Amino acid sequence: MGAVKQAEALEVLGVLEERQEAAGHGWVLDLDGVPREGVLKAAASGLAELARRDERAELSARAGRPVRWAARLTGQGRDLLLYARSQPASGLAAPGPEYRLVELMPSQMDVVRVFTGLADRLQVPPAPGLDERVRAAVQDRVSGRWRVSLTEEQMASVAYGLWLHKMAGSAAEANRFSRDHGIAHPPAT
Repeated sequence: MGAVKQAEALEVLGVLEERQEAAGHGWVLDLDGVPREGVLKAAASGLAELARRDERAELSARAGRPVRWAARLTGQGRDLLLYARSQPASGLAAPGPEYRLVELMPSQMDVVRVFTGLADRLQVPPAPGLDERVRAAVQDRVSGRWRVSLTEEQMASVAYGLWLHKMAGSAAEANRFSRDHGIAHPPAT
């Protein structure tokens, strides 16, 4: 599915959610301003369910008019909306001049993910926002490197995580980061 079609599908789901919550009966009716084609596609994908004939009859009685179709989000549709809304902005989008594009080898990204995953147990936790930036990283299909925009503080934090990995047994990732980006974590004196 292309990005435009995905955005359209998410928009339909968002409208369904909004109208469904506003309705007292939990259904979005045919005249509630949601495009039928989008609803049918969502239903075909399991993201929405269509009302059965007996449910439409009950909704028609409540509405005082015939209801041709009615729909509501499924659990999967709600989960998709929640997930899409919680996605961080692309790691490539540098939100300001304080950010620098960093490219990490897959082995380096693995180390950084372990480091950010230990955040609540470390004495020196990752820099603020590093975990979100790591989740937003995008892998370049040609080079295989992970691309992410980081602040100097976040880069120093990455260097610290790579230093921990180096001290635990493998220096390759920290050495490459130091060569590529000119930042290495010096051990405390």
